[in-house]
Amino acid sequence: MPYDLEEQEQLAALRAWWSDYGNYVLAALVAAALAGAGWVGWRTWNVQQVRAAGERYEALERAAQAGDDKALREAAGALAEGYPRTLYASLGALAVAKHLFERGDLKGAKAQLQWVLERGATDELRDLARLRLAAVLLDEKAYDEALKLLEAKHVPALDAQYAALRGDVLAAQNRTAEARAAYREALQKAGAGGDAFRASVQLRLDALGG
Repeated sequence: MPYDLEEQEQLAALRAWWSDYGNYVLAALVAAALAGAGWVGWRTWNVQQVRAAGERYEALERAAQAGDDKALREAAGALAEGYPRTLYASLGALAVAKHLFERGDLKGAKAQLQWVLERGATDELRDLARLRLAAVLLDEKAYDEALKLLEAKHVPALDAQYAALRGDVLAAQNRTAEARAAYREALQKAGAGGDAFRASVQLRLDALGG
């Protein structure tokens, strides 16, 4: 059926609009398609990264259980270098730090904890690394450095642990009144749960005369 005059005018207007803006529309559609493909590709890559990091972490755990220091360090290094943004890399560094600390390698433990403190995947893991680093510094008798770390802002879930360790540092400095106050704060922050933790803090508080 032939177009009437009004339809011909509409078609002419549409052709004129497409002539002016058609290239922009096509560009926008192509960009949207590419963005969608890129998102799918990124998600696929991310899943692959997490899976590979998980396999490395399993290797690290096996090395820790076997007491294989060389394999443990290699697995931790692979995680830190290849998958630094994953949760597994942070957990791996914390596990290696614990292993090294128990073997008296304080320097190595500090290096692992510092890595998590600077590059940890979550606030909670970074704050946990800070807490453990302060414990290593206490063992080294670097009391002022330890207290400085413990004064940093941290997630509320670690309030009790931070207060208890601060009490330990202050007690080591013979600042008894301040240590007692820190232990009382730890007990208060611990709430009703954590019986083993509360018992440990209470023993330390009692040792200072309550």
